[in-house]
Amino acid sequence: MFDSLFADASDEAIVGWIERSAREEARICARRSAAIAELVHRHVDEDDERGGWVFDPWAATAAQVGAALNIGQRKASGQMHIAVALRYRLPKVAALFTDGVVGARVVSEISWRTQLVEDPAALAQIDDRMAACAVGWGRLSEQKLKSAIDAVIERFDPEGLRRSKEIMRARDIHVGASDDPHETAALWGQLLASDGRLLKQRLAEMVGALCAEDPRPAGERRSDAMGAIIRGEFHLNCRCGSPDCPVPVQASRSNAVIKIIADQAAIEAAHALIEQDDTTAAHNTAAAKAAAEAEAEKVFATTDSAGDDRCEGSAGSGTAALSESPTTPGNSAAEDPAAPEEPAAKAAEDAEREPEPQTAEDAVTEVCEPPTVEDGAAGSGGLVDRGAALGLDGRPVPIALLAEVIRGGAKISALTLPGPEPEPRYRPSAALAEFVRMRDLFCRFPGCDIPAERCDIDHTVPYPFGPTHASNLSCKCRGHHLLKTFWYGPGGWRDEQHPDGTLVWTAPTGHRYVTKPGSRLYFPSAAITTADLPPPPTPPPGYAAGTLKMPRRRRPRAADTAARNKAERAHNAEQRAQQQQRAQELRRAREQRAREKKLQQEQPPPETGADPPPF
Repeated sequence: MFDSLFADASDEAIVGWIERSAREEARICARRSAAIAELVHRHVDEDDERGGWVFDPWAATAAQVGAALNIGQRKASGQMHIAVALRYRLPKVAALFTDGVVGARVVSEISWRTQLVEDPAALAQIDDRMAACAVGWGRLSEQKLKSAIDAVIERFDPEGLRRSKEIMRARDIHVGASDDPHETAALWGQLLASDGRLLKQRLAEMVGALCAEDPRPAGERRSDAMGAIIRGEFHLNCRCGSPDCPVPVQASRSNAVIKIIADQAAIEAAHALIEQDDTTAAHNTAAAKAAAEAEAEKVFATTDSAGDDRCEGSAGSGTAALSESPTTPGNSAAEDPAAPEEPAAKAAEDAEREPEPQTAEDAVTEVCEPPTVEDGAAGSGGLVDRGAALGLDGRPVPIALLAEVIRGGAKISALTLPGPEPEPRYRPSAALAEFVRMRDLFCRFPGCDIPAERCDIDHTVPYPFGPTHASNLSCKCRGHHLLKTFWYGPGGWRDEQHPDGTLVWTAPTGHRYVTKPGSRLYFPSAAITTADLPPPPTPPPGYAAGTLKMPRRRRPRAADTAARNKAERAHNAEQRAQQQQRAQELRRAREQRAREKKLQQEQPPPETGADPPPF
């Protein structure tokens, strides 16, 4: 149906449908924002004593919004901020949104960039001007849209501008960026100059200790050396593959343990890639060595033939044999004995293998295999299933990176399915905790994507009423763990767990949300179903909340927001005063130069003291 819906329509009709659909989409988004604003109005009160809780009424409301929209807590809170701004701060912009005249992108940017405006009169003027101008803003690029909004704010409240924060602050180190590929992580920052020189020297020493036949480019060697330093090591193992390599092989000494879950097909594919790379490296090293020896024989034979005519025939034949493979700088390893391979061989290898990964994780790594998975098999078109591998942060691990961690000595172990008997204590054992984290992979609240390695392991039925068993344990981020503990029971949230790890959440409104273990996304056939437990006794109402205390904020959320806005406005005022001062200084300097130039022009020319010649 999708491909035939507009099959008979003209281009004009199709474009008309697109325009009408965009307006209707805006109207629907406006109704959604109005509903969110009403929910906030009903459940978030600044006078609520729970406003000092870490997981306060705003966060509890965001949980309802996030579950309904299947988005995370942060995004849900952002939708609430937009809805509240439209309801209380920008009524004229909200009216345009409701009519479908402006879209969600424009409304979102306006609500964000006007958050620092506090004066009601200025806000009303900004709202009025925005409503008059925003109709045509949907066609603007992101930067032009921001500039147009800021121009209106600058007119009525210059200190209410959202200014870009300074990129370069004090010294800092950043790891990872949003656009990083799966196999590498960006690393940037600032060090003391002395530390920078020391790091550069250390990297040079580690890279320089490798033999000349190591196939990695210089930049990749430095990257691997940096990864080794992070693991607490100051030695790089050579990759030449030669048994005669002078660089000794050293085992990893890192105490860090990185968990990777992979099925059997992925592990076999990684081993095959290791074998292929080792074979290629050994072949290229042998070929380079043979070419170097042949070149040396050629030089010797040529020199010998110049002094002894009896060797002319053999020397000539040797030269002829070598001339069949031209020794130009671009295509012969004999020209450069340190070259790891000929271009043709390298191109074939590059086409065969995936991009070579950074080895920052090949220290002490454990690769866990799910209890039971189907092996990779040829599918339609002769394609082979290479399996799947991923870390506990939920990020896929490419086969090339899996091969690297296995090459680095990673321990491969099968993930053990827990037995039917529960454990006798509150805190799960290391093996049970590992199974639960690798089964769930993420926080089990609807829409939340916090990795399991950063989550708490929660008893679905509170201990001691519910046992410490995989069928009663699930991963929850700290926020949703607090939600389940302190916003639980009648009128709150409830969750029910099934032996296969499925969680059924019931919201305060009675809406039900089902979440499946994250491992089902990547390993659908893995055997993760555990024992079916007998019905537990019902905990008394408020049991957990009565025995534990909710962590408290240093100050309520509203006071926090007000303090941040005040600080940013003060910073804007300071920057504005400095700009005005610099402008005044420049103006005074220009005026001074103009006065000096005028005085020079008004002064008579100096007398030289010489009389003019007589005529």
